[in-house]
Amino acid sequence: MDITIFGTGYVGLVTGTGFAEMGNHVTCVDVDAAKVRMLQAGEIPIYEVGLQELVEENVHAGRLTFTTDAAAAVQTACACFICVGTPMAENGEADLRYVEAVARAIGQHLRAYTVVVTKSTVPVGTAEKVRGWIQESLDQRGLDIPFAVGSNPEFLKEGSALEDFMKPDRVVIGTDDPRAEGILRDIYSPFIRNGLRFYSMDIRSAEMTKYAANCMLATKISFINEIASICEEVGADVRQVRQGVGADSRIGLQFLHPGLGYGGSCFPKDVRALIHVAEAHGCNPAILKAVDKVNRVQKTLLMRKLQQWCELKELPLAGLIVAMWGIAFKPNTDDVREAPSLELIQALLAAGARVQAHDPKAMVAGRQALNDPAGVSWHEDQYDACAGADILFLVTEWRPFRRPDFKRLAENLRHRCIFDGRNQYDDQRAAEYGLQVFPIGVSRSPTAPTAPTTEVGA
Repeated sequence: MDITIFGTGYVGLVTGTGFAEMGNHVTCVDVDAAKVRMLQAGEIPIYEVGLQELVEENVHAGRLTFTTDAAAAVQTACACFICVGTPMAENGEADLRYVEAVARAIGQHLRAYTVVVTKSTVPVGTAEKVRGWIQESLDQRGLDIPFAVGSNPEFLKEGSALEDFMKPDRVVIGTDDPRAEGILRDIYSPFIRNGLRFYSMDIRSAEMTKYAANCMLATKISFINEIASICEEVGADVRQVRQGVGADSRIGLQFLHPGLGYGGSCFPKDVRALIHVAEAHGCNPAILKAVDKVNRVQKTLLMRKLQQWCELKELPLAGLIVAMWGIAFKPNTDDVREAPSLELIQALLAAGARVQAHDPKAMVAGRQALNDPAGVSWHEDQYDACAGADILFLVTEWRPFRRPDFKRLAENLRHRCIFDGRNQYDDQRAAEYGLQVFPIGVSRSPTAPTAPTTEVGA
């Protein structure tokens, strides 16, 4: 099948590559000519596990092409997927300017029946707007060409997006046109053979499903972080609490990881967007507001712990050198959007501290996001970042950080302290090397256990 993808970000590039891998001819359209040239050369502008190799293979095979020519791409397609960004406005509302631009472009170049699908995360009712924008373009051309609109929300996790697309746990389709549903079922048929669950529903329900799913996951994260805060005050260990809670099959352990809150391009934006949608329709989304509030506070938790530590040690925070492991908002990506690291670095610099940072993939993005500030040095080696530092912040749980050389850390860190923002380290093992670990959600009372319970399969 001939499929056109508008947008070559995380969603568009993964979607287009995945469809091409299944034998379709896919054309990805982007307005950024420099990015298109890069992609045509088999290079990708983002880091996503396995994506570089698959793009190269499908470009070489002729199944995957990249262009700025929307006209040619639309005229040959049986389906056009809109995968452009929907950035958050200041009031939390999703900005649909790029979706509108694509819809109008499709209307300007449509020649025959085509299914137009929004895969971007968009507010409920967007498909109807897309239909209107396309129809306006057709009216301006004086043409009556049939088309259908639909919603096909993505459920991709950055860091495992390609695997999620190739082996999804479900596909959700929203459409009011039987012919469109048939085409979309056909496109996804190679995935359905793998035991995929295919859910066809009305368009508004499909659009709502995406927001509801992301907000549910964000809620679990903020919930366990609030429980962690309570644990610290009452003398409990959240590492053990989460295991007891997560053992309940109705709850599970996924997304019950206390830490520094959620970041990235989806959860923060989608929670605030749904709050805006709810309020615009006269609802009071109290739970979503609490989720967002807890997350905003959680991002700077290590800073507050450091301030308390400095007070106890009677040390000035100004002049302190903080090694930081992890800049990306999560492992296996170079995405720093809404990353806790950025807020922590800004807070540390404002307090007069210095930062020595390391991340396996996200240092370039981090420097750009922070405008390469004075007071931050960037290190290719994780232990070089610790040389001469006073303490260590673990911010992102990349695999190389999970089993560190504690002896080497003890030799490098002046105060031999690790502020563990992801609860990765065994307190007792670190203590054997003279290191003190400050985890999240663990009481420091004498009766509280200091070593995490072993969790199989975490």
